[in-house]
Amino acid sequence: MDGSSKEALMEEAPPRYTASPRLPCIPHQLKCLLIVVVVVVVLVVVIVAFLLLGLHITETHAETVLRMTIHGLDGEGTPQHLSMSKKERTGTFAVRDGLNASAMVVYDYSKLLVGYRSWRHRACYITRVDKDNIPGLDAVTETFQHREAETKEAGDNAMPLADRSILGTTVNILCSTVPIYWV
Repeated sequence: MDGSSKEALMEEAPPRYTASPRLPCIPHQLKCLLIVVVVVVVLVVVIVAFLLLGLHITETHAETVLRMTIHGLDGEGTPQHLSMSKKERTGTFAVRDGLNASAMVVYDYSKLLVGYRSWRHRACYITRVDKDNIPGLDAVTETFQHREAETKEAGDNAMPLADRSILGTTVNILCSTVPIYWV
């Protein structure tokens, strides 16, 4: 190696570095406050994100309710609205009861009961069904409406159901304010 090149390198001054830019004239307490605010905002965003994720997960696993509209075989006729609860094993139909009235029919597959509540009358009707022979909606609706008409005409003095513990949650809520009769 040549000694003269070493001397030339040593004679040159090293490059000058400038100081890093600082926040202009902000007091130390304000800097600390700004850092604390940024940290709190980041924590709030992270917590809200986890809460929303948890809500989404529990919502999808909680209870699946299927709602659908069913038309007749030929696509004609009055559509029937069905709500099914997988958790309670029930199916709830809204049916017509006369000209301007509706009624609810609840199939409770866990208790093997069918409940009927007309909004025109102050009573609920229930019946047991066979597990292997569950009647169709039309047959059930006709049976309940016929029984309701008989009760109204004859002034039937049947005793209402006293023990509501045999009913499922859906039928109990539907018929909570009216007497319940067996059909």
